[in-house]
Amino acid sequence: MKPPIAARIDHVEQHHGHTLSDPYHWLKDPGYPEVTDQQVLDYLTAENAYFEQEMAPHKHLTDDLFAEIKGRQPLEDESVPYRKGDYLYRWRYEKDAQYRLWQRAPISEPDNWQTFLDEPGLAAEHPYFSLGSLSVSPNGRYLAWSADTNGSERFDLTITDLVTGGQFPEVMSPTVGGPVWAADSTHLFYLKVNDSWRPYQALRHRLGTPVTEDAVVYEEADEGFFVSVGETQSEQWLVIASGDHVTSESYIIPADTPLAEPELISPRRPGHEYHIDHREGWFYIRSNDTHRNFRLVRTPDQAPGEDHWETVIAGSDQNYLTDHLCFKNHLVVCERIDGLDNVRIISADDASHHVAFPEAAYSTDFGANPEYDVDTLRLVYESMVTPVTVYDYDIHARQLTVRKVQDIPSGYDAASYQTLRVMAPGRDGVQIPVSIVHHRKTPLDGSAPAYLYGYGAYGYAMSPGFSPSRLSLLDRGFVYAIAHIRGGDDLGYSWYEDGKLDKRTNTFNDFVDVARYLAQQNYSSRGRIGISGGSAGGELVAAAVNQDPELFGVVVAHVPFVDVLNTMLDTSLPLTPMEWPEWGNPIEDKSAFEHILSYSPYDQLEATAYPPMLVTAGINDPRVTYWEPAKYVAKLRHLKTDDNLLLLKTNMDAGHRGQSGRFDALQEVAEEYAFVLSSFGWN
Repeated sequence: MKPPIAARIDHVEQHHGHTLSDPYHWLKDPGYPEVTDQQVLDYLTAENAYFEQEMAPHKHLTDDLFAEIKGRQPLEDESVPYRKGDYLYRWRYEKDAQYRLWQRAPISEPDNWQTFLDEPGLAAEHPYFSLGSLSVSPNGRYLAWSADTNGSERFDLTITDLVTGGQFPEVMSPTVGGPVWAADSTHLFYLKVNDSWRPYQALRHRLGTPVTEDAVVYEEADEGFFVSVGETQSEQWLVIASGDHVTSESYIIPADTPLAEPELISPRRPGHEYHIDHREGWFYIRSNDTHRNFRLVRTPDQAPGEDHWETVIAGSDQNYLTDHLCFKNHLVVCERIDGLDNVRIISADDASHHVAFPEAAYSTDFGANPEYDVDTLRLVYESMVTPVTVYDYDIHARQLTVRKVQDIPSGYDAASYQTLRVMAPGRDGVQIPVSIVHHRKTPLDGSAPAYLYGYGAYGYAMSPGFSPSRLSLLDRGFVYAIAHIRGGDDLGYSWYEDGKLDKRTNTFNDFVDVARYLAQQNYSSRGRIGISGGSAGGELVAAAVNQDPELFGVVVAHVPFVDVLNTMLDTSLPLTPMEWPEWGNPIEDKSAFEHILSYSPYDQLEATAYPPMLVTAGINDPRVTYWEPAKYVAKLRHLKTDDNLLLLKTNMDAGHRGQSGRFDALQEVAEEYAFVLSSFGWN
């Protein structure tokens, strides 16, 4: 079977004096999110058949990799329990199960675990199943839970009586995000998404009443803003927030007065982002109003407006405030100092200290901390050589207690691996952090293959974390690297700002410069570097290979955002208006149009040789629609001058995140690694 060749059908648009010719425009089914166009389905099916054909000779390698990767997963597993009200809660995987059981036990009977949600049973009815959220009412009786059964990220929200086991007839759909209970355990706040998958309404549901009677508490008219619902750690306030990537505003409702009108904290203004929590009569607000790395302020909960804000932690060029959490007697702040995660504790007497961690380079974040009146903080910790570790931190004793270390049943010796952090010089003089890990036996003389990963968008930092799957590459002599490029906020908010809008190409340049640095420093060599990224990271690797195709030996682009210009011109798509603050608005701004055109990977493909490439898609993906990777592969097949393998795999029952079962997801990792290894000569 030869590679599928997509038909080329004329489609021309005019924008700002430019003519855009897109002969693969037809791959966008006009009925999306329903995909029924037979010509489209036939093409995707043919590409999937070609993928299976070309990967068949490597089945033994794929099977070996899957066995290795699965062997590093405990067949039975469970989380560290946490307390919420009168119960302990946990999840558990039974032996070989793809999905979790959700369980709880009374505090008075801590070994009497009862399953209150059976994911394996629910998932058995569907080819795809993703649990969206779980929210137990304050009285512990009712469970609000949501599920997506096709990968579209449009969830059905259901309520179960945990005493009787019965399910209420009302189903709230389509929704996203986690619902929030009012203090009376009778009213529930949730989100509604529109046809474009934008959460635009916050609604209030009264238990036992028809969904048609639900009140719209807040509706967002701006198509670029998404709505969310939440509650403060004190559980005294419900929070309705709306925002895009750079601007936000929040409304509050007393949790014990669910029928109250929402009260605005601070009205939106472009570029002002803030996040609120609450403790002991005060709102604590993380805001970038005076410094782009954010400051922390507080204000009386009866006078939340900006006029009353007083600084608790001032903004700083060195300390980037990334999160905060309020307990009754303590304020906890996550901050990034010189690119390294730190956790600061401020007690009621204003005494302040940082949590001391055992390694010099690591990643940490909050774990499950649902209780308010506690003196213990749960943290999740990992590094590139340290498996995920759950700690409980005694705030008074300043002591970390290990509650769980990620189990690697097939065995793992951290001493066999070495990790380091280096700075790669960028072409414009910046120093780009790079996290590297390799087996200690791997020669660093330029002969080793490398696997370079990056993302670089939306201010998301790529933390140097642990991956059991990655060991299959390290044990075969790969050097694995993460490029902390501009576009993420690894080095602060300015690092993010320097990789967006008219500075977007800094992100791609940084990634290419890191790859060149790996070759120059003999971690690998030109043509021996594999690169991988997903979504905006897929755009990254596609743009990088356009810039220097001979530098890379293989490319994996997962659900890649490669048709940037056409997507940003298409206001019918779910995310387009919200994305304009990140990429620019090419409809109204000619300079934004021309800048996006200059780097959009789909538009910049040329008739040249490209390395082997694996591209994935999800037919129900609402974030990066399936036709972006499909069009990209079709155009690349038409233009490329080499015989290197180019594969497109479309999940026909899934969306942006791929397969949903834990072992099905690992099978896709094994396929990716087999493609990378075979491209470098492994059989």
